Amino acid sequence: MYRTKTCGELRIENAGERVTLAGWVQRVRRMGALTFVDLRDRYGITQLKFNEQTDAALCEAANALGREYVVQATGTVSERYSKNASLPTGDIEIDVIELNVLNKSLTPPFTIEDNTDGGDDIRMKYRYLDLRRTAVRRNLELRHRFCIAVRNYLSNIGFIEVETPMLIGSTPEGARDFIVPSRMNPGEFYALPQSPQTLKQLHMVAGFDRYFQIVKCFRDEDLRADRQPEFTQIDCEMSFITQEDIITTFEGMAKYLFKELRGVEFDGSFLRLTWDECMRRFGSDKPDMRFGMEFVELDDVLKGNGTFAVFNEAAYIGGICVPGQATYTRKDIDRLTEWVKRPQIGAKGLVYARISADGTVKSSVDKFYTQETLQSLRTKMNAKPGDLLLILSGDDAMNTRRQLCELRLEMGERLGLRDKNKFAMLWVTEFPMFEWSDEEGRLMAMHHPFTHPMDCDIPLLDTDPAAVRADAYDMVCNGVELGGGSIRIHDPELQEKMFEILGFTPEKAQAQFGFLMNAFKYGAPPHGGLAYGLDRWVSIFAGLDSIRDCIAFPKNNSGRDVMLDAPSAVDKKQLDEDFISVNTDAVEKSKR
Repeated sequence: MYRTKTCGELRIENAGERVTLAGWVQRVRRMGALTFVDLRDRYGITQLKFNEQTDAALCEAANALGREYVVQATGTVSERYSKNASLPTGDIEIDVIELNVLNKSLTPPFTIEDNTDGGDDIRMKYRYLDLRRTAVRRNLELRHRFCIAVRNYLSNIGFIEVETPMLIGSTPEGARDFIVPSRMNPGEFYALPQSPQTLKQLHMVAGFDRYFQIVKCFRDEDLRADRQPEFTQIDCEMSFITQEDIITTFEGMAKYLFKELRGVEFDGSFLRLTWDECMRRFGSDKPDMRFGMEFVELDDVLKGNGTFAVFNEAAYIGGICVPGQATYTRKDIDRLTEWVKRPQIGAKGLVYARISADGTVKSSVDKFYTQETLQSLRTKMNAKPGDLLLILSGDDAMNTRRQLCELRLEMGERLGLRDKNKFAMLWVTEFPMFEWSDEEGRLMAMHHPFTHPMDCDIPLLDTDPAAVRADAYDMVCNGVELGGGSIRIHDPELQEKMFEILGFTPEKAQAQFGFLMNAFKYGAPPHGGLAYGLDRWVSIFAGLDSIRDCIAFPKNNSGRDVMLDAPSAVDKKQLDEDFISVNTDAVEKSKR
């Protein structure tokens, strides 16, 4: 063994013991005749002490150590003269009698510290060094514990883990597929699964009534903080259940995970809101419920009751009441107005009103409205003296709500209301079954083509399919969608009807999903499921702003692995073997 103890386990009660440690040099400090070396491994840091008066050659060897050298040190545990309360091992040090350099290191391109001097790009290029940092390593350890907890919980309630293949057929409903050429089948391609959706449904047909899998999924879509081209799902499916059964099961799982991994307990059931209510009150299907500032629709108060043309011509007027912020200056408001006018928000302007200490309403549209109307505004928004009212309008209600949602989140951030150690859980239900695609010129499935409509809305499939609601549900925490699912269609005739509404010819439906439709003819049970985003769960638990820091080797915002330099061009011989030709002119044009 290269070591008898780790760098994180020695305490004052170990004083007098002879030990051998091995790890990486965090730093070297020379103080007169003494040299101190902080030795780090996955478990912690222990201080090594070298004394020039005791062993000059050994002390000289310690002084020659560089950052990230891999060393082995043998010595006696002793009580530190100057203790370090911030380290679990801070009461002791090792009086070294033998030092071996196991491997030298180049000077790292950034400091291996929690508060590193390395930017995102350089840390991703040298990710194997970044993973040595305690802050990042803890995220991976949390992920490990999370996976164990998931498996324990689901196994204990009768679920079995069954793997599904990574090379499947393409199902281009939803995000773009990543495709893989088949050398043995010239001109044909596999797709990497966006999720094991149809395969887990086949598990239900096969009689595995409680399936789960911690599985890699792949989607070729634009990236953001909570998206990666490859991500991990906790994929689950159950037979002979209703929506209530699934919500109860996985709400129980969420409570278990919070208690086991964060020490957080919830009283009662999670809040439930319909999709329509979420959009009306918060402008989002994943609202952050840690704070209020709900939308108030103001058409009845401001439209037609004054001479402000912008409001009189708007399709939607809505506002939020920001408590205690009437102290916002005109300069503050101007900056906020510029913020909402940014392209990523897209508002044309911002109207504000302050509630004075005496209850008077002072607004940027004072000259267009009487004080009586402004008082009606104050009443409608339940505003108190000292509050600030922020109002947006537009010619598209859904778009304006989205803009108001961004403004609400920004104000919540500014007021410190989005505490990462506070967790507000929510189930969103009754999603629309379909959404219109201008690009496709047809209705598209909001979730996927196998989602069951709510029973009471099935008659609308023939008369008003756009009004049909899905038997679907999402779990949301702090404005992040942690997972979602639905009851599935198990009736072949209803599934055929769904394909018809989505514009599939019988031939196309058979070509893409014939295996599933044929399986349903052999006694498919009622079933449904849910998929949790494991990366998002861990990032919420770790208090991260991005899922990248809880993934060992993530991609950047362009979908590139800068460490491996992937994706990259491949040799022409390999392309020829796969019967692929590349349109180099089009590639060069796309790069410009």
